[in-house]
Amino acid sequence: MHALERLSEDIVSCERCPRLVAWRERVAVEKVRRFAQETYWGKPLSGFGDAHAQLVIVGLAPAAHGGNRTGRMFTGDSSADWLVHALYVNGFANQPHSVASNDGLALRNAYVTAAVRCAPPQNKPTAEEVQACRPYLEAELRILAPRVIVALGRVAFQAVRHYLKISGSDQRSLIFKHGAQFDLELPSHSLTLIASYHPSRQNTQTGKLTVTMFNDIFQSARAILESP
Repeated sequence: MHALERLSEDIVSCERCPRLVAWRERVAVEKVRRFAQETYWGKPLSGFGDAHAQLVIVGLAPAAHGGNRTGRMFTGDSSADWLVHALYVNGFANQPHSVASNDGLALRNAYVTAAVRCAPPQNKPTAEEVQACRPYLEAELRILAPRVIVALGRVAFQAVRHYLKISGSDQRSLIFKHGAQFDLELPSHSLTLIASYHPSRQNTQTGKLTVTMFNDIFQSARAILESP
């Protein structure tokens, strides 16, 4: 069994955060009208994608009626639409949509994960919940050892900063700003961290994040991976 598969088993059985356990299970039972006939996943989510990926995308957490429903990160909601379209345009995905866990989506040299593995109320995990989930993200990053990490939003960015700190890399100068790139040296390999606004509705519907801005993030990631 691959190390990511063993880690996934640990993640899916996690019950570290009572508030998140109660919320994800409540949502899976109460549902919303448009998905009333569907069976929700209602459990924590591991990352997904290419097990040998050089690009890792770190989000915030599963959406209550997205990943918490479908059983796959960034699947079945508007944030998924934005992310997977950008990955497709830049050659990291075989199709531009992510609607269900069996929709045929395959990521190419890319892996999608998150700072928190359970859907949080109002999309706002507590600091303690983020901390409780850190070991899972850090384990994924150690296994994958990516060349590029794209952090979607401040929570994801801070989670990656913590990983860099415990990995022995100087992360004190890392400040979140959309489009910022940081070239870092870890003990085992070189890494570029790219910061991006999260493709949440509050960012995309207000114009804070545009399609062009988001595509540019992954175009930059592609250029780094194709460089010598």
